[in-house]
Amino acid sequence: MTERARHATYDQPVGGWGSAKSLLKHSTEQHAVSAVAALVKDHNKTGGYMCTSCAWAKPAQPHAAEFCENGAKATFWDVTSRRTTPDFFARHTVSELLGWSDYDLENEGRLTHPLRYDARLDRYVEVAWEDAFADIGTKLRGYQPDEAVFYASGRASLETSYMYQLLARLYGTNNLPDSSNMCHETTSVALPPTLGTPVGTVLLDDFRETDCIFSFGQNVGTNSPRMLHPLQEARERDVPVVVFNPLREKGWEAFVNPQRPGQMLTNEPTTIATQYYQVRAGGDIAAMTGMAKTLLALDDKAQALGDARVLDADFIAAHTHGFPAFEAMVRATEWAEIEHESGLAQAEIEAAAHTFANARAVIAIYGMGLTQHRLGVDTVQMLVNLLLMGGHIGRPGAGICPVRGHSNVQGQRTVGIAEKAELVPLDRLAAQFGFEPPRADGMNTVEACEAVIAGKVRALIGLGGNFVRAIPERELMEEKWRELDLSVQIATKLNRTHLIAAKTSYLLPTLVRSEIDRQATGPQVVTMEDSTTCIHASRGKFEPAADTLLSEPRIVAEIAKATLPPNPCVPWDRWVEDYARVREAIEATFPDDFRAFNARLDTPGGFPRPVAARERRWETESGKATFTRPKALSASFDDGRDADVLRLITLRSNDQFNTTVYGYADRLRGIHGSRMVVMMNRDDRIRLGLTEDGRARLVTAVDDGIHRAMGGFQVIDYDLPPGTCAAYFPECNALIPLWHHAEGSKTPAAKSVPIRVRPE
Repeated sequence: MTERARHATYDQPVGGWGSAKSLLKHSTEQHAVSAVAALVKDHNKTGGYMCTSCAWAKPAQPHAAEFCENGAKATFWDVTSRRTTPDFFARHTVSELLGWSDYDLENEGRLTHPLRYDARLDRYVEVAWEDAFADIGTKLRGYQPDEAVFYASGRASLETSYMYQLLARLYGTNNLPDSSNMCHETTSVALPPTLGTPVGTVLLDDFRETDCIFSFGQNVGTNSPRMLHPLQEARERDVPVVVFNPLREKGWEAFVNPQRPGQMLTNEPTTIATQYYQVRAGGDIAAMTGMAKTLLALDDKAQALGDARVLDADFIAAHTHGFPAFEAMVRATEWAEIEHESGLAQAEIEAAAHTFANARAVIAIYGMGLTQHRLGVDTVQMLVNLLLMGGHIGRPGAGICPVRGHSNVQGQRTVGIAEKAELVPLDRLAAQFGFEPPRADGMNTVEACEAVIAGKVRALIGLGGNFVRAIPERELMEEKWRELDLSVQIATKLNRTHLIAAKTSYLLPTLVRSEIDRQATGPQVVTMEDSTTCIHASRGKFEPAADTLLSEPRIVAEIAKATLPPNPCVPWDRWVEDYARVREAIEATFPDDFRAFNARLDTPGGFPRPVAARERRWETESGKATFTRPKALSASFDDGRDADVLRLITLRSNDQFNTTVYGYADRLRGIHGSRMVVMMNRDDRIRLGLTEDGRARLVTAVDDGIHRAMGGFQVIDYDLPPGTCAAYFPECNALIPLWHHAEGSKTPAAKSVPIRVRPE
């Protein structure tokens, strides 16, 4: 879109009439008004379907309407009456469609028929399902196993994900990158050596018992709005909520609950954040170090006065390892350095630490604002350090709570979507299915991109997602993607990845989770895992968009049968007939996590997987929870020596989920009409010679022989810390070097990209 953006501060709370109007607008635009009744009756409820949007927990006693504005948009987007049929592709060449926006492509509606790209016509043309599977199988059999990549988006169910990882391993590769590589892989690397778990320790019930909540780098209003319900209930018990985030996001400021008629009538919001600190991008380690320094000083004072300790000394002594070295590091760090790197004053950090010190049970929430930095692993581990100082792990109402994005991105890892061989019970799979699994690690997402660029990948299968749009180094990746022999994309709607045609490209349209999945034994049930490790059943309620669609499990099974030699131990057809049989296989592979899987499907609120750290059992090398020392106070690639270099945060709008753009109304930030904007601190704008509402060019401030730049951005004054600016994902992915990723996890460092902003 080339229109100029309109910007005016949004003066209303999150939720309220703004959300209600948005729901009406999007249901009407997608001709899906009839879906509203099912949203109320079935959305995120036992016996209904689970949202395809965020992975936030589903309560055992759901609200009357257990959905948020973005969850409703996702459903309207899925059950739209719009269709992208073969006739559409007969009218439009791929070259033409490449000029369309992300929004316009997906807004054409649901894909209805399997398609193959015809280079001679420059169009996608209809192909029979059996012909598509036969050709895909023939081509896959012609490659070496490690020349193929099996990518998975977080939308796929546990059943599909399990079948998909088995397909890849029977094929002979652990090349199973997934969307978690791009967001919370940092969590999966940071938590095991410190707490002995790759996932959070908090359950939804803990929000009812907590007496203090901290949040770092998480935008609740856009990314997990249903979390506002437990946050509102906590605030009504006078629980303090302390937020560290570079932008002042509306979701953390004020909330009107659309399900409370009295609050809707008065429009009197609940204040969520009681303390709000606009930390510099990449400065969270410094802020947390300052908090730790304050806690040590308060503890010293308490001991001198003979008062109760501020630190949980008994917990530290009995349950932790490495505290003396951590303590020495914190005491040696000067306040001047902490203030410089965090962008916060000592008094602000001390005030946050006092709130922490006065709490009995602290929940620490975080999102990609911590994970997507060069030192993202160190940042997450620093947050663990803070919690360990107060004994806030394995205590009711306390713990660490990474907030995952996609609805089953955590669950697919649980059932084997992982490139690291050590994370998967390969011996059990070998015995269960009578084959020798590959033992070498496969490629994660960044490594898969590196291999595509190097010409080492010949085929990429995509189980959902918009791979080329979601990854860094977009311009080079689009060029090299066209050199792939085979691209197979299992999808519901058209997106840009589909238009970057490989030598052979297939689009295989599938059902969405909210649609009835009818197989030989009747309508099927699928499952997924939320951010708190709880497993939920999902039953589709809407009629499929077309009778030509196949389910994801069916598509995976047909590719497997066309590609692999017969294996009597792998009953692909029987699994497709009845997904309960897939769950039996999952339970056999992961008996501790999925005990009595089919019997517990409809447990209200889901059933939690066991997490040893919740019980203060530490599955770490030392057998204890471990304090660590960060490598530096700044997590960014920017070294701070050039004042003209800003740290770019890429973020999502209120009208967006992941790469899916629902419209051009970022209502909560007051930005309408365009996504080509750069939000800047006013003093930075003036200092760099830019005019308000003028045009700017963003140039990546690295010297690696590749020029990365994007123009056409409208400059908007915004409340941001000096040295920090913000623009939208995925548009700005072209500015992120592929090698700009978190150390240890290779999660793209998209939250503090060093750039220069120049007048255009």
